[in-house]
Amino acid sequence: MPIKTTKKTRSDPGPRILFITPEISYVSKKLSDDAERLRAKAGGLADVSALLVHGLSSAEKDIHLAIPHYRNLFQSGEQATHPGKRTRISVGDRIHLAEDCKFYRRGGVYQACKEDLLMSALAFQRDLINHIIPRVKPDIIHCNDWMTGLIPAEAKKLGIPTLFTIHNIHTQEATLAQLENTGIPAGDFWDELYFGSYPESFDESYWTNPIDLLASGISAATHTNVVSPTFLDEVAMGHHPTIPPHLSHLLYHKREAGVASGIVNAPDRSFNPQIDPYLPEEYGPRRHHTIKPKLKKDLQKRLLLKEDPSVPILFWPSRLDPIQKGCSLLADILFQLINDYNHLGLQIVMIADGPYQQHFQGIVAHHGISDRIAVQPFSESLSHLGYGGSDFVLMPSSFEPCGLPQMIGCRYGSLPIAHATGGLKDTVRHLNIHENTGNGFLFEHFTTDGFRWAIDQAMEFYQLSPDHKNPQIKRIMEQSKEDFSDERVVADYQKIYNDLVN
Repeated sequence: MPIKTTKKTRSDPGPRILFITPEISYVSKKLSDDAERLRAKAGGLADVSALLVHGLSSAEKDIHLAIPHYRNLFQSGEQATHPGKRTRISVGDRIHLAEDCKFYRRGGVYQACKEDLLMSALAFQRDLINHIIPRVKPDIIHCNDWMTGLIPAEAKKLGIPTLFTIHNIHTQEATLAQLENTGIPAGDFWDELYFGSYPESFDESYWTNPIDLLASGISAATHTNVVSPTFLDEVAMGHHPTIPPHLSHLLYHKREAGVASGIVNAPDRSFNPQIDPYLPEEYGPRRHHTIKPKLKKDLQKRLLLKEDPSVPILFWPSRLDPIQKGCSLLADILFQLINDYNHLGLQIVMIADGPYQQHFQGIVAHHGISDRIAVQPFSESLSHLGYGGSDFVLMPSSFEPCGLPQMIGCRYGSLPIAHATGGLKDTVRHLNIHENTGNGFLFEHFTTDGFRWAIDQAMEFYQLSPDHKNPQIKRIMEQSKEDFSDERVVADYQKIYNDLVN
């Protein structure tokens, strides 16, 4: 039987939306007195979740948030390490914390082995299915990534429309036995799940037929979206060999049926050089050419680089992941770049974690070029200064569902050098100063030659006179406010919500 929703009045702010996410970078104060404490971030999903929930609550929509109760992460200082000093969080009536001991002592959202992450995801969904959804009585449920992949199947049985958003094409598998052992009543919705083999019956599939959680979310959801139109097309057409064919097949048929779409994300409004608390001096489009050199010197000083505000700086802001982010392309040409642009004093700054970090540190040490290249672990404050003090942002990803650094770079006057794939292709246009168009430098083929060509184009631009260069940077910074606005993202999702209930 479908869950009955509460009756709406004339002043009612539209459908009740339950937004489900395993991570969020901040919570709107409209939802909780303790909003400042409710922070659990591992990546871009947290930022987009915060942007959407904040935007919807600011628009006075009936938005509810469900998130695991990361007790340690939500406490500060001594409270986290001394259980007796913990204070109760006031969540209000629109924030719903899923309870399980697996969440309580965690030091990070995903700081666990693969098996533990799966069991945490099942515990999260158990609390959602058994307690939170019946209590909230939502009109719409918005799910995010594989960790919420069972919810659309349950919601379908309850008659609640769902939006399933794919931020990352990662998935895990579980059996019906694992679901039921966790306390999930899988027998209520098992026939809406996506199994590895066709399920003849509940009993036959119980022990050994694996359920793909991401595919289940895609298959059962009323509408599915990914975080850029181009990435949806690429996945649906099977252009990425690392993405399993069955996921491409599902998205292809969803797209053909008109129930799959691509919505480009936007950076949070806190990424704004005019109000950024991490910058020693704030600036906007009109003052970028006078303030950025000062920020460049500050960045160089903090990273022990040669201090010279006239040199170009390339900034690497993303995880040093050779499979997706393309850092192997940079590694292949790193020393050659430093040599070829020695006359300009080119510097490269990497503020990022990841498996290739030590590899880059080894290259720098081997060639003795630590005054030209800095490789630092990720730091929020240093990353903001990286955008402010650099001239170009490096984004040579082999595939990219959306990407935010290229958009943040444009806001800060640090132009992206990017591979034309996924969300990068949707947000970066090759610069043409004669036509006053474009906002960065795109290369088509994922090769070192292609990447090097785009960097060479950027260096040509850097050497233009200020009269030719500065107006372009000013234009790009101004246009990025409108092109990459959070209001546009919220409006795009609201349109889907309206379509779901109508």
